[in-house]
Amino acid sequence: MKKVLIIGAAVISSLSIAGADTIVIKGSDTLGAKLVPQLAEQFKSQHSGTTFDIAAEGSATGFAALIDKTAAIGMASRPAKPEEIATGKARGVDMKETIIAYDGIAVIVNTANPIKGLTKKQVGQIFTGEIADWSAVGGSGGKISVYTRNTSSGTYAEFRELAMKKRDYAQDSQKLAGNEQIAQEVGKNPNGVGYVGLAYTKASGVKIVPIDGALPTKESVLGKSYPYARPTFFYTNGDPTGMVKEFFDFTVGPEGQKIVEQVGFVPIK
Repeated sequence: MKKVLIIGAAVISSLSIAGADTIVIKGSDTLGAKLVPQLAEQFKSQHSGTTFDIAAEGSATGFAALIDKTAAIGMASRPAKPEEIATGKARGVDMKETIIAYDGIAVIVNTANPIKGLTKKQVGQIFTGEIADWSAVGGSGGKISVYTRNTSSGTYAEFRELAMKKRDYAQDSQKLAGNEQIAQEVGKNPNGVGYVGLAYTKASGVKIVPIDGALPTKESVLGKSYPYARPTFFYTNGDPTGMVKEFFDFTVGPEGQKIVEQVGFVPIK
């Protein structure tokens, strides 16, 4: 499902970067559904005349938009792939990476699920389909319903790498467009399991599952004692300039990082 947020003026037909009245941002749902709109609203209140066009459709779409030069900023919950960087260079795009926040990918189940925790091995087995019934991991009997992000998602790729050793997801896993959709489905399904960014763990009907006894917290994410910790990024074509640079400076500065923490991400400093 496509998610588009437009803040301020209507969508513009062309992109300006330095000194633009409208800053076009595309990419990650993890960042674009909650955090970036709140950053944009606060920044806009301090910079009269600046508006934002934000499309949160998955990290892959952010890199594609940078390569096509249809966005000033690509939001990403994973690093750019070598092939994306190479394609960009072939088209005159030099991808520059800025870490704006840290995140932990939380494994969530329905609050009715009695399990108290999982091991990293069990998580991998559940999401690849090797374990298909909750009774195999100490839960009540019932076929496990696996919910994942879709293939354009950076979180889909990062979780596959961090938790599944790059193995394929279970064939019957259900692919959803955003963190909020996964939380909603798990919250309705007593046999459901999924993964979401920290900002989406407060949804009704879900609980976080400890992994080898560790929960995703500010300390465990920064210290990397939580196994599914990751940075999140803004990407630009070359170093940011003009109003885009001002927005970057705001985001990584004290005021922006306060919003980062309020939304549920882990600040960079």
